Amino acid sequence: MYAFPRFTPDDPRHAVELVRDHPFALAVSAPGGVPVATHLPVIIEDPAEVGDTFAGTTLLGHMARVNPHWRDMAASPEALLVFSGPHGYVSPSMHGADPSVPTWDYAAVHLNGTVEPITDEAGVLDVVERTVAVVEARRSPGWTPSEKSREVFRSIVSGVVAFRFHVREQQSIFKLSQDRISPWDRIHDAFSRGPDANPELAGLMREIGCPAGSGRE
Repeated sequence: MYAFPRFTPDDPRHAVELVRDHPFALAVSAPGGVPVATHLPVIIEDPAEVGDTFAGTTLLGHMARVNPHWRDMAASPEALLVFSGPHGYVSPSMHGADPSVPTWDYAAVHLNGTVEPITDEAGVLDVVERTVAVVEARRSPGWTPSEKSREVFRSIVSGVVAFRFHVREQQSIFKLSQDRISPWDRIHDAFSRGPDANPELAGLMREIGCPAGSGRE
């Protein structure tokens, strides 16, 4: 990913938080030179080991065993995980200026690394249950699986494959209209309320993308 310098956040922890808040990734590898991608949940194996970056840390993911992608990744373990945050179309009508051009605001994190398959049922079950616990912890009230639900997990886990993802490199981009000092307030307000409302994107703009001189810094 080409990360435009002006859209790289000053604090690398923003990338860490995006991955925590959006634990659904696109896993991409290129066995034989042909890109293959799978959408799947990915969580942090040990949150305590993550500092300012994911580099050197490990994530956990899982996918259906019938999906041949896991075999490709086992044979060619170099892979990329793509995490996407809130995004939205920025219409020229939000700028209140002419001439103007449309664009798109978005946030994304790319993690490069290697895949280590987990194929034993106990290991896979552990990843699945840990994934459920992480995601349910973000809900209120959260769901805790009963013993009967765990029995269902155990009965279907043979159809699932898990993996560890050892992160080598982290890149991120948070394009949040930082380069538009004059109309930044108008864009932020448009995403805050009205027909173009995108509260999560507006919140991220306030947290990260507020440019000096906008009046909101």
